Amino acid sequence: MSTKITSQDRGFLLESRVTVSRKREDVFDIFANAYNLEDMTPPALRFEILTPDPIIMRAGLILDYRLRLRGIPFRWQSEITVWEPPHRFVDEQRRGPFLWWIHEHSFADADEGGRTRVTDRVSYSVPGGAIVHTLFVARELRAIFNYRAKRLEALLRLNR
Repeated sequence: MSTKITSQDRGFLLESRVTVSRKREDVFDIFANAYNLEDMTPPALRFEILTPDPIIMRAGLILDYRLRLRGIPFRWQSEITVWEPPHRFVDEQRRGPFLWWIHEHSFADADEGGRTRVTDRVSYSVPGGAIVHTLFVARELRAIFNYRAKRLEALLRLNR
């Protein structure tokens, strides 16, 4: 598991990679269930999906969430802009705490042994720029993605 954050034009780029011991289709299926996002988010964020059932992941789907960042409640709305099972999908913030947030999730066969490499690439910008990012955001995002990698492994074990 590795997570790195770099500066880019007008914002930042987070890249996170984890390799798991399951086939790509199985791993993608975990992400295709929107409610698994609640399980893969640290409990302190109190992340809750507000979109009514049934949630069928597809391009054009709008998802509404509620969460807490550093104890402050936020609503977040994202749109699935790309849906290409079992290879990748993209969600983009429509409303939320970031100035912009574009998150590409990609899934690739890691080797011949049925392992999958999950890669997240998030382009984003925060109010307050580099100072706010350094003091508050970067550490939180690393912790969220590290937690998610661990929870993904646990969810895959439960869904054998």
